[in-house]
Amino acid sequence: MRDVKRITSFTVDHDKIDSGIYVSRIDGDIVTYDMRTRRPNGGDYMDNLTMHTFEHMFATYVRNSDIADSIIYFGPMGCRTGFYLLVRGKDNETVLKTVIETLEKIIEHKGAVFGAARRECGNYRGLRLSSAKEEAKRYLSVLKSRKNTFEYEG
Repeated sequence: MRDVKRITSFTVDHDKIDSGIYVSRIDGDIVTYDMRTRRPNGGDYMDNLTMHTFEHMFATYVRNSDIADSIIYFGPMGCRTGFYLLVRGKDNETVLKTVIETLEKIIEHKGAVFGAARRECGNYRGLRLSSAKEEAKRYLSVLKSRKNTFEYEG
């Protein structure tokens, strides 16, 4: 068996990461953004309903944004402290602007959760819009309260 290389996200000291948005890696013209909504290893983790619903709402809105054609992927981190957003060919400030607009749309959303039907989701009962809205408010507050350098601290 050959040596297994560590993936990039495991090389970052998670005890030095705070809530914010970071460039996790760059692969050609695809940038992976670490949307860290919670401090890692801080004991405060998203519950599954929040994470699942936020994923449905953010993924739908961002794939309908001005940069929709540049979105490669959006999904949760298994550690329940944030999400990964993969974007092709856009600068950091454009992505940040889109993330903020998307969070605002989640907060203002009226109606049902996107993809909340049995035929659309493998766990369609595991959704709660109010918690996704709270998560969006919380993360928006973080992004608006600081200068976002897109670089991990330390």
